[in-house]
Amino acid sequence: MAHTERLLPSLPGRRRPTLWRIPPTPTPLPEDATLPFTSLKLHPSLLLGLKELGFTRPTPIQADAIPPALEGQDVLACAMTGSGKTAAFLLPILHQLLDKPRRTTRALVITPTRELAAQILEECNAMAVHTPITAAAVFGGVGMGPQEHAFRSGVDILIATPGRLLDHFRQPYAKLPGIEYLVLDEADRMLDMGFLPDIRRVLKHIPPRRQTLFFSATMPKEIVTLTREMLNNPATINLERQSKPAVGITQAIYPVAQELKSALFLHLLRDADMEEALVFTRTKHRANRLQAFLVKNGISAERIHGNRSQPQRTEALKGFKTGKYRVLVATDIVARGIDIEELGHVINFDVPLVPADYIHRVGRTARAEAIGDAFTFVSPEEEGDLRAIERAVGKRLPRVTVPDFDYAARPEGKLEVPIAERIAEIRKRKAKEREAQKAKAARKVAPGAAPAKPAPRPRGGRGRDR
Repeated sequence: MAHTERLLPSLPGRRRPTLWRIPPTPTPLPEDATLPFTSLKLHPSLLLGLKELGFTRPTPIQADAIPPALEGQDVLACAMTGSGKTAAFLLPILHQLLDKPRRTTRALVITPTRELAAQILEECNAMAVHTPITAAAVFGGVGMGPQEHAFRSGVDILIATPGRLLDHFRQPYAKLPGIEYLVLDEADRMLDMGFLPDIRRVLKHIPPRRQTLFFSATMPKEIVTLTREMLNNPATINLERQSKPAVGITQAIYPVAQELKSALFLHLLRDADMEEALVFTRTKHRANRLQAFLVKNGISAERIHGNRSQPQRTEALKGFKTGKYRVLVATDIVARGIDIEELGHVINFDVPLVPADYIHRVGRTARAEAIGDAFTFVSPEEEGDLRAIERAVGKRLPRVTVPDFDYAARPEGKLEVPIAERIAEIRKRKAKEREAQKAKAARKVAPGAAPAKPAPRPRGGRGRDR
């Protein structure tokens, strides 16, 4: 595989190392950092696939998690985004499945979002390309027919979101008595999305005797309680580490009035060397309005959020990865489920309310020890949320003022109508509709509204009409 480099435009003189097709690929490490993948005693078919993908040495989380997992031990790992954890749990499972008979589903990976499930499936197929192992993804927003076929045919690995998995469990064909390996990926994100009760319901459908690999970026008390219920004497990895952005991320704060954020972003796109950007907004409404604003001003952009259909979300991600769209506007639904090769810029259009969300947002760049920029637009009313983020990352982030941007400019229009104004407008419209309905009903029953009886025809025939 050819090795290529290109300059990171916004950081002159710095070069970004190659990112291979599968995001967890590490850049070459010093000889004494970690041993090569061959030292892990993985099956030759897997080592061949890793070699073709450009994997030479495991990342730290892979080096720590794979050996105990290969020995059949449960694993509890605190792993930040971009650390290579997907390969850390897939490789030992793939290795052990090669000695098992086919046509029985033996491994179940549970993950919070559709995008993450599709991504894990892609990486699994890439690493298992020289093996007979089969895998399928089970998530909402698409038809259940192909997913039902995966249950009936007994693919080796199922990668599923909790809600759609429970939908299948209501059907008689969805039985998983052969599960030997269970993975919970992004467990804290599943907690944030309210999936913990679903996880407990899923556990009732699979055998209690199994190997469990548990990965989470943070360890809130609810997650710690769940690990005690699920794991048996696990190997623990990085539990004492606080989740922080990767060292290759250049973080900066852009103070700006709320109503000028759109104009500032457009200015950076036009005047700075920003080839592409993944932009996070606080709400779906703001994502829609920002995408429409960018398109109106000649920027190719698409948006992705929970109200978009699965085909729309898939097309948006594909279009951004292939360069069809220069900007992808997103809500936090994809903060832990998107990998873009050589993504140079992540923009926090709105300051996230939770510091962990900031870390996962900016982690979309500087993947696998590369470098990238993460810019956050901060209005005066968001300063409190910013201070919480700075405490979490352990430093004050630098402030940037764009010299040729008019911070006193009059905004073209509001990106988002305040909720109080939107409610008032809805109430006003509803009141008008009710008045119109009342007026229509009144006309039907008002006195004299009934048509008058026709006057009797005069007698005497045609002669009297003369």
